[in-house]
Amino acid sequence: MNVEKFSYDNKIVKYFAVATVLWGMVGMLVGIIIAIQLIDPAYNAASYLSFGRLRPLHTNAVIFAFVGNGMFMGVYYSLQRLMKARMFSDTLSWLHFWGWQLIIVLAALTLPFGISSGKEYAELEWPIDIMIALVWVIFTVNMFGTIFKRRERHLYVAVWFYIATVITVAVLHIVNSLAIPVSLFKSYSVFAGVQDALVQWWYGHNAVAFFLTTPFLGLMYYFIPKAANRPVYSYRLSIIHFWALIFIYIWAGPHHLLYNALPDWAQSLGVVFSVMLIAPSWGGMINGLLTLRGAWDKVRESPVLKFMVVAITAYGMATFEGPMLSLKNVNAIAHFTDWIVAHVHVGGLGWNGMLTFGILYWLVPKMYNTNLYSKKLAGFHFWAATLGIIFYAVPMYWAGFTQSLMWKEFTAEGVLRYPNFLETVIQIMPMYKLRVLGGILYFIGAGVMIYNLVKTAKAGSFVSQEGAEAPALTKLVKEPKGHWHRWIERRPAQLMFWSLIAILIGGLVELVPMMTVKSNVPVISSVKPYTPLELHGRDIYLREGCYTCHSQMIRPFRSETERYGEYSKAGEFVYDHPFQWGSKRNGPDLARVGGKYPNSWHYNHMIDVETMSPGSLMPSYPFLAEDNLDLSTTADKIRVMKKLGVPYSEGYESKAVDDLKAQAKAIADDLESTGIKVDQGKEIIALIAYLQKLGVDIRSDQEKKLTQNVNR
Repeated sequence: MNVEKFSYDNKIVKYFAVATVLWGMVGMLVGIIIAIQLIDPAYNAASYLSFGRLRPLHTNAVIFAFVGNGMFMGVYYSLQRLMKARMFSDTLSWLHFWGWQLIIVLAALTLPFGISSGKEYAELEWPIDIMIALVWVIFTVNMFGTIFKRRERHLYVAVWFYIATVITVAVLHIVNSLAIPVSLFKSYSVFAGVQDALVQWWYGHNAVAFFLTTPFLGLMYYFIPKAANRPVYSYRLSIIHFWALIFIYIWAGPHHLLYNALPDWAQSLGVVFSVMLIAPSWGGMINGLLTLRGAWDKVRESPVLKFMVVAITAYGMATFEGPMLSLKNVNAIAHFTDWIVAHVHVGGLGWNGMLTFGILYWLVPKMYNTNLYSKKLAGFHFWAATLGIIFYAVPMYWAGFTQSLMWKEFTAEGVLRYPNFLETVIQIMPMYKLRVLGGILYFIGAGVMIYNLVKTAKAGSFVSQEGAEAPALTKLVKEPKGHWHRWIERRPAQLMFWSLIAILIGGLVELVPMMTVKSNVPVISSVKPYTPLELHGRDIYLREGCYTCHSQMIRPFRSETERYGEYSKAGEFVYDHPFQWGSKRNGPDLARVGGKYPNSWHYNHMIDVETMSPGSLMPSYPFLAEDNLDLSTTADKIRVMKKLGVPYSEGYESKAVDDLKAQAKAIADDLESTGIKVDQGKEIIALIAYLQKLGVDIRSDQEKKLTQNVNR
């Protein structure tokens, strides 16, 4: 037997581990800051430190920096050992590492300064999107190169999940990032309104599925058996878990859009497949927990296994709650409330965070050839993190129930009991304070972990190139008999192909009819394109992250139509690139705010929100009255919108600035008539124009129909 000697590359694993803890602390710290800002808006210290700009930074830092680097750390360590081969290319490994860190740094530089596409969880602008795709290709080539040069014939279950991850994330990112650039820092999504909403949540939900779930399930299947020194509970269950999960998950995105303007058929598909999703999800949880059968004494003693058990339990809780939230009657209560925030953080802090911590506690002593410095400190971290999750999630659940009940309650006379949105905000303040406590506990625990791991590293000696040996993989004349699934487990190309087919079916069935069948988006003749000034105002709205607190989607519930006006229709949003329906209401819905208040109200509300809305969580935006509106891109914006199908007249871009100035002057003159002097060229004028546009077209359509009925 020809035994080959080689070495595993631990250095790249070490660098990803360092990046994981570094960016994890940054992401958590920003999370604490924005949680404090929701208690006291005074902590919105500057425009680039406002909640609307920091919240996308928090989500991107936690998802792509902390969890992303943690995923790569685990994959680079486990894949080499599962394949009995060094990574395909050291050069590609380092290009991947430094490329990913550069993307994170660019996100940290652009998002606080308002360079954002305005698409939730996909805010990074087009040059960074291209860089993400290139770095992902580097990772994919390196991964498959390692698989193809392997010395182990069988592809273990963890590798199946890694393969499904790399191909699906590529598909999701490319489709959702399709946009036409206006400039280096600005682009518009090729999709609009309802179509963009479906694509966005097809991406958003499946980013959870294939970035936060499938790779971590692969890590679970590798590291739990290693830490417990026991085989996976059930091979057959892992097969069902894998194929059912990747096929079903891709269909579930529309459950984020229930009771919205999405066609009923798409909503129903989302509900059906979301409910089905509980079976494979819990199959994976059961497989993970039962791997520890007979090893519970070891769990009590091992900090690593404690973290992993809580992680799997949190995964089970989140994957039970997800299907439950997709039921329409439950979604009607939970959507737009803090219940969703609690749900997301059970998954993020519990599943991703705790599993990452467990892997770090297992990996660092291994790579430094020593024992963990202090089990007591690891135990402290475990309880600080666990209590942090509880103190975060429970108040947010309570806040969510409170919000929904108050929003929907009517008096005996049939009027809203709490017509003022701020009444609900004031009621949940104690829960928001407890959330901060939970976040701080979790953050402190992570800090203690860093100290523990640094002391562990100093006590040992880092094994940069870990020696190994294994027989060369030889070509078999005849395949050995075994389980039928063994055939595909030995063929990575076929496994990749069938995984791609499994995830494409659901995506194509949902997206193609939405893009091609016109009846899905009925035309409303009164809906007109944004004027140049309104378009600039909309871009300011996106830049400031207003969609993080305000929805623009009125659901067909009596409580919402009484509070906000006529429910939203699909045809209203045909010129919205991207859509702005939102996913959370820290403030009231804005779909019908146009014409509800005079221009002076909006001006005063933006300059000093307390003057118009005492007790509001919203920061003030005085800089909007000081910063000049950049008109250099006006013509390009109109030109791109025309390419996207917005029906501006031929050559309109050449006179767009004149129209903009005329509308801006009218608003400035109106403000002056109320005693407010502001230059017509300031950004606040554009934002007022946009806000005054919202819902006006629908109102005029209703008035027109009413007049026609009267005339009859």
